[in-house]
Amino acid sequence: MARRGLPGDRSGGGPLSDIPSTPEPGDEAPATRRSPEEGKGGPETAERPPKTAEPGGAAGAGSAAGPGGGTPAQDARAVAEGAASRARADREIHGSGSWATPPPPSPSLLAGLQAEPPAPVRTATLWAVLATGVLSMLLLDDGLAINLLIVAVPAALAAYFAGRAAGRRTRAWSLVWAVGGLGLLIVPALRDADWPSFLAVVTAVALGSLALNGGRTWAAVLLGPIGVFNALVPGPLWGWRGLRERFGGARRSVGVGLRALVVTAVLLLVFGALFAGADSAFASLLGDLMPDASVTGGPWRLVLLAFGLVGALAVAHTAAAPAKWDRVAVPAGRPRNRVEWALPLILLVLLFAAFNAVQLAVLFGGYDAVLEKTGQTYAEYARQGFWQLLLVTLLTLLVVVFALRWAPRDGAADRKLVRGVLGPLCALALVVVASAVRRMDMYVEAYGLTRLRVSVVAGELWLGLVIVLIMAAGVWGARWLPRAVAASAAAGVLAFGLMSPDSLIAERNVQRYEETQKFDLDYARNLSADAVPALDKLEEPMRSCALRMIADDLGREDQPWYATSWGEARARDILRDRPPSGSADWSLCSRIGDDLVYR
Repeated sequence: MARRGLPGDRSGGGPLSDIPSTPEPGDEAPATRRSPEEGKGGPETAERPPKTAEPGGAAGAGSAAGPGGGTPAQDARAVAEGAASRARADREIHGSGSWATPPPPSPSLLAGLQAEPPAPVRTATLWAVLATGVLSMLLLDDGLAINLLIVAVPAALAAYFAGRAAGRRTRAWSLVWAVGGLGLLIVPALRDADWPSFLAVVTAVALGSLALNGGRTWAAVLLGPIGVFNALVPGPLWGWRGLRERFGGARRSVGVGLRALVVTAVLLLVFGALFAGADSAFASLLGDLMPDASVTGGPWRLVLLAFGLVGALAVAHTAAAPAKWDRVAVPAGRPRNRVEWALPLILLVLLFAAFNAVQLAVLFGGYDAVLEKTGQTYAEYARQGFWQLLLVTLLTLLVVVFALRWAPRDGAADRKLVRGVLGPLCALALVVVASAVRRMDMYVEAYGLTRLRVSVVAGELWLGLVIVLIMAAGVWGARWLPRAVAASAAAGVLAFGLMSPDSLIAERNVQRYEETQKFDLDYARNLSADAVPALDKLEEPMRSCALRMIADDLGREDQPWYATSWGEARARDILRDRPPSGSADWSLCSRIGDDLVYR
């Protein structure tokens, strides 16, 4: 098939093609090589002193002598012999390495990563940092929901102001990472479950660091997410220097600012208290909108203030002086012989083909014959295969990575060989991915859906997408591949959070109960509030047994609006309209659970 470059193909724009490779000894251009005689005036390479032209002699226009004193043919022959002598001496130098000057040292793996000193902090950056710290102190004490996104907005503004002061332009991919990171923070605002929210927050931090540091190579994509942590100490020091430059000798300005803040706070408190006393509806609204500023959690609020200030300063400092991860020098792999490289992979492709043929035969021939022959149950057959096939997918990606690193690359024939071997391997790996997903679907039909099962299926589907991206890189080049893989991972995490895994688990298990009368009541009781709409469809008293524990947890928590997720608010509305029955006590629910287990 037509192709511009495979991943790892240096002539076609592979994933390592945009990383400067370390020069090997002897790779210098011939014109720059010098033998020892060139510096010591040896007989073959030392320059001859220019001859003094005699009056009316050889320099005349009608002279047949060349510049070397002989005929032009003799001079050309002498030049060619000198070049050949220098080439022989160069080969002896780099071949033996005994008495010659050693080749220049290879650049360090992390050479040139140090960023330039950041520009002085701007006033707008300091105000954005202060807003981040204050909002962290006021909003993050009650939990994570929309408040996390509210706190992230001024931190992003601080990074924007610092980057503009440093002369950085907003590039398209940086904008993609920034918008994606903020979008991931919507997940805690929508879902009550902690595990997809935690995954979304971690991924948002990684995308934010990518937006700050930039980069397009594998090293930048893999190391960029940790770049912001390098500024946790330099960032606050940088901010402190900015404050000293502004207010070090201007105590009057500081006093003016403090007096303005005190007067504003007094006016708002006095008139707010009077309006609240005059109207109970306004007092209720004011109580819902204003965060709790009591001194009971003073030490913890100071920690949150410091967290917001340090985090925002680290983000701004990174935007002003990002680490240049694209400069990480990754040595290129040594190309292997065609037979040494291709023989193991061809045999592996044949093994994949044989396995996939068996899978197709089972699919079209039915599982009954296979189960009768192996003596396994339906669920055992499904459980046995999934984890092995998941490991096969992971190992296939590793094989492709190392195969590209050591692939022969002498010309067009080698590129065709790489395409012809790795292309079928990736295509057959996609069949393995489909088989693994089908095995898990069979297992879920037998035992129900759980958090672990839905997570590993999502991971397997993402690995399949990575394989598709690698195949596309073999056709259109691979300079875009690192960022595409990172973007696909972030998009997968966002989709995973938006689809509400706990709600999906509850819906699938309720549907399975309606079809088979099998249900894991104990597992359903430990789901989050996101599962309430699906569990509300169960018949009594099972509905009350499944919802009682969730209702008790929601009843004990009275969180403000900014720390309440949409899933939690919807669950409260459902349970307020249809609370769990009081007759569904612990003994009745235990008996129902035992009956369901032994069905």
